[in-house]
Amino acid sequence: MDFLQETGIMARQSGVSTGTKWLAGEGGDIESFSPVDGKRIASVTAATSVEYEQLIRTAEAAFLQWRTVPAPRRGEVVRQIGEALREKKQALGRLVSYEMGKSLQEGLGEVQEMIDICDFAVGLSRQLYGLSMHSERPQHRMYEQWHPLGIVGIISAFNFPVAVWSWNAMLAWVCGNVCIWKPSEKAPLSAVACQRIAAEVFERNGVPEGVSCLLTGGRDAGAWLAEDKRIPLVSATGSTAMGQSVAVAVAARFGRSLLELGGNNAVIVSRHADLDMALIGTVFGAAGTAGQRCTTTRRLIVHKDVYDVFRDKLIKAYAQLRIGNPLDERNHVGPLIDTRAVQSYLRAIEACKAQGGRFVVEGGVMEGAGFESGCYVKPCIAEVQPGMPIVQSETFAPILYLMPYASPEEAIKIQNGVPQGLSSAIMTLNLREAEQFLSVSGSDCGIANVNIGTSGAEIGGAFGGEKETGGGRESGSDAWKAYMRRQTNTINFGSRLPLAQGIQFDL
Repeated sequence: MDFLQETGIMARQSGVSTGTKWLAGEGGDIESFSPVDGKRIASVTAATSVEYEQLIRTAEAAFLQWRTVPAPRRGEVVRQIGEALREKKQALGRLVSYEMGKSLQEGLGEVQEMIDICDFAVGLSRQLYGLSMHSERPQHRMYEQWHPLGIVGIISAFNFPVAVWSWNAMLAWVCGNVCIWKPSEKAPLSAVACQRIAAEVFERNGVPEGVSCLLTGGRDAGAWLAEDKRIPLVSATGSTAMGQSVAVAVAARFGRSLLELGGNNAVIVSRHADLDMALIGTVFGAAGTAGQRCTTTRRLIVHKDVYDVFRDKLIKAYAQLRIGNPLDERNHVGPLIDTRAVQSYLRAIEACKAQGGRFVVEGGVMEGAGFESGCYVKPCIAEVQPGMPIVQSETFAPILYLMPYASPEEAIKIQNGVPQGLSSAIMTLNLREAEQFLSVSGSDCGIANVNIGTSGAEIGGAFGGEKETGGGRESGSDAWKAYMRRQTNTINFGSRLPLAQGIQFDL
């Protein structure tokens, strides 16, 4: 496979790096198997606690130098990373698709997200603005400025094996931080490829070793980052359970955590919706990436007046979905990440049936030629009641729960009636409904869309959610502030020292 050679992937390599230097990785091998065909791709060596300490020491030393580099110069280095990613887009996109199982177009799209965040970060490097404020004291000036934090730990998930790292790293770097990245052990090769690309650019620009570090390992590696007082910020993407453990460990040492966790996202289809438009958004949102997006559409709340018509449209659309090798661009749906995910999918289907759900599009595991990995499943649809326990949880698989509503208020109540709060959408051509959905009494999610689906984050808009989704924001708006510390400064340029609030303290 040419894309393995083009991205520098060997049969066995280290997964522990300070940049251009790769440590032995004495913590054992992590095997990467493709869910596409079940074949072993390569192995990556994991870090020991001793090697972790080496990463930390190198990163600490690098921070002392990197923070003094002017922000626009740091932005120029990130611009070059974006150019390097453009050159490797095809090969890296194919690697992501093959290792993770998402469609080739989505794999290429994920690399494009990295390119886009580089572009965003370059502009941001000249816009790390503070504020100036008028002092109540004469001949005083007040302002605030922002300084880098130090080491940023990044824990990423398998479903976006490279994009979410870049959302964090590019902003952290232009802000003057250094990064230690712990990728998912289910997709380590994509991380190794990205580390090589970034390290080559850093080396050309004389950037100190340790600005970009790679830490491959299991849960113990994530715990090292979460519990280490030398890491002021840990950004973690994954399940709510994982995020809770990270948040507790980081808070216990008064560190900061940036959490992007589970989603249980809903689309409301109004009786005023363009049903053809709603169909496209729903099917892609529910079946894209085989339901393995945090923004996957998992609940569909349809007005009773169009319920039967839209359900029938969905059934016909699902019958046209092509399931198979994601590197074949004719296919819509690839595999789940592994057989454990398949078992989770099957358990959710059985739980739904046991709780009274009725499947209008049946699920199941694909069998036969081309499906030998055992990771291909059928996207399915179940008619349910909102209060069912299975509907309250997130299953990382292509299962769509369908339910009716009678009024906009009821639809919003159903939409908000789950523990998660990431992405939401309403399909309507009625202005009042749209504005109600976006108002303070509307969606309680971090993302609320009108006439587009729940999937598809765009660089520039802050990405993240509320409640059990964790409250983090990445990749846009003023998300850069999460990677910096705020400092308020007061300067007295007069000849007296008046005190605030008119306090007198005469000596």
